Amino acid sequence: MDLDLHMTPQPLFHKVAFIGLGLIGSSLARVIQAEHLAKTVVASTRSQKTLDDAKTLGLIDVGYQNPIEAVQDADLVILALPVRATQKILQQIKPYLNDHAILTDVGSTKGNVVAAAKAVYGEDLPAGFVPGHPIAGSEHTGVHAGKVDLFANHKVILTPLPSSADWAIEKLIELWSAAKAEVICMDVEKHDEVLAHTSHLPHLMAFNLVEQLANREDNLDIFRYAAGGFRDFSRIAASDPQMWHDIFFANKTAILKAVDGFEQQLAQLRQLIESEDSHALMGLLGHAQAARQHFNHMLAQKPFMEKNKVTQQFSILPGKKSFQGKFTVPGDKSVSHRSIMFGAIAEGTTHVTGFLEGEDALATLQAFRDMGVSIEGPKNGEVTIHGVGMQGLKAPAGALYMGNSGTSMRLLSGMLSAQKFDSVMTGDASLSKRPMERIAKPLREMGAQIQTTGEKGTPPVSITGSQPLKGIHYDLPMASAQVKSGILLAGLWAEGETSVTEPEPTRDHTERMLRAFGYEVKTEGNQISLMGGGKLLGTNIQVPSDISSAAFFMVGAAITEGSDVILEAVGINPTRTGVIEILKQMGADLTVENERIAGGEPIADIHIKGTRTLKGIHMPEDQVPLAIDEFPALFIAAACAEGQTILTGAAELRVKESDRIQVMADGLKIMGIDCTPTNDGIIIEGKGKSGDWSAIFTGGEIESHHDHRIAMSFSMAGLRTSDEIKIMGTETVATSFPTFTELANRAGLTIQVSQ
Repeated sequence: MDLDLHMTPQPLFHKVAFIGLGLIGSSLARVIQAEHLAKTVVASTRSQKTLDDAKTLGLIDVGYQNPIEAVQDADLVILALPVRATQKILQQIKPYLNDHAILTDVGSTKGNVVAAAKAVYGEDLPAGFVPGHPIAGSEHTGVHAGKVDLFANHKVILTPLPSSADWAIEKLIELWSAAKAEVICMDVEKHDEVLAHTSHLPHLMAFNLVEQLANREDNLDIFRYAAGGFRDFSRIAASDPQMWHDIFFANKTAILKAVDGFEQQLAQLRQLIESEDSHALMGLLGHAQAARQHFNHMLAQKPFMEKNKVTQQFSILPGKKSFQGKFTVPGDKSVSHRSIMFGAIAEGTTHVTGFLEGEDALATLQAFRDMGVSIEGPKNGEVTIHGVGMQGLKAPAGALYMGNSGTSMRLLSGMLSAQKFDSVMTGDASLSKRPMERIAKPLREMGAQIQTTGEKGTPPVSITGSQPLKGIHYDLPMASAQVKSGILLAGLWAEGETSVTEPEPTRDHTERMLRAFGYEVKTEGNQISLMGGGKLLGTNIQVPSDISSAAFFMVGAAITEGSDVILEAVGINPTRTGVIEILKQMGADLTVENERIAGGEPIADIHIKGTRTLKGIHMPEDQVPLAIDEFPALFIAAACAEGQTILTGAAELRVKESDRIQVMADGLKIMGIDCTPTNDGIIIEGKGKSGDWSAIFTGGEIESHHDHRIAMSFSMAGLRTSDEIKIMGTETVATSFPTFTELANRAGLTIQVSQ
């Protein structure tokens, strides 16, 4: 017997019955028909015209005015009606429901729906009963307003009960997923509380505002000259009054609580305007603006990072490239972080220029806004911080989200350990894999109560407040400026002296900036110490250009024939200049010019020309801590050098945003470079030849593992490639160098960005 290999798959449901067929119901009916999810679709509504129109539109097969007729033999019943009608309908249809029918709804409140079901069924609720709420809608209503894509890229909240069967939940998830919605499960009480604030309160405010203005004598002029903001906000006041009347009563308790909170916030805002408190008002407005951007970023970042979906890629085509120009790269990330942290706990006002407006530094800024610090900006690199003093930080309303920033989390671990409130820090999927026990361990020795997650001691990090700290003398087992800084920052609040001894010198931005804020820090050899109990005084900070960002352009110029690049006002802190020293040892034509001091940090212009073929070297271990973030770029330089380059003593590279040794080795091999990763470094066989500037790399598809420095390093390989290079997962470049592609393209490296 021949088998039909083209059999139509069985639909998800045999018969779907809608009770009500307005905007939501008719939109879901459109999805069910378009995706062939049911053999039969029926509906019940009191309006015969609605049923006739639905049949004409092809949404239903049969229409009934009596819901009892509609639900018989249905395996899915969808209550798409006003929430206050739920109990009456359930009483009618209860005797006629199939024992294995799934019963769900689309109402905006859930507590009253469950209460209605219990009034009909008692505590023995049907296993197929799973309340639901699609977070999608329009001010338009009725069967003709429905759209097949209404739910696409919107959330649908299911609120399963203890009695809800897994098979029912799974089928509803499959149904809503077919509508291209994101399905979330939540308990009933939480749903009603969240929706009271995010949906019901805004609708209440819109109705109230339009009513207030409509009652004015000059109402015609008010509406005639209303700007876009009013139109956008008041649009939802055109929604169905009966529906919102029912919702406001149905979710009465949660909505009134939300109204109370709004009234309190509005009273605070009124007081600030009345008293002309400029600093506090700017702080409130700035916090609100930044919070919305920050939360949008959090919500956008989490799904693609957690699901490992690439959202952006770089493409670089082969061909001879030039690389020339004078550039100012973004501000130093390390200094930007600390300027916010120290300005926040200082007394008085701190003004910062050159602030890096990348995602990592903005995560630090948002954390301090969440702890009650009034911050203006950033705008064109300028930030004004109104310090609250050593004891002025306030408990944040929720977890502090650090994004991809390990610096933020490790330094804040020290500061938060000394506060009077409990705190939790979270991060994106990449940060959530990075080790935090290296800072947690010494902080516990100081008296902190700090918990990391899992066997590997990763984020989230939870800290218990009101713990008295005592100074310690700590020998760092591994050179780390972040761990050193976290300990010293905890020491600001600790009793007695806190000191840290380093195995090798690391970045001293913390020590330099504390001194700039008037706090005494002693450095004796490799030991750094301070006494607790002092105070910081607000000051002006000029953030130098970041040498870590400049490093990509240094390497790009060093490997490109005829290049001539000047990088202006780059920070040349002696604990950060390893990349300059290593490139010079490799023979790069590099000079440091116009040295000067800005904000306590040494800066200079760096001039690089492509006149010499680089030579492979054994990179000196004493330079490793001074170039730890620049090694991915230096690996590209090593691949273009003549002879072998060896790196040792750099195990720290394996626990950065990615395992940078392995990730760089994998990418180099894809592009035709012979290299061998080791436990604490790498051996790279350079393909350069004296006087030969031809292509070194064969091209290929590179996975950056969402590590910004990996992405930018392999971009520079595009200057010497014989085939197209595609670099996946490049969206994190914005964490440290938001203008990277713009400046690189201006220099002569044509990077195509695609989603």
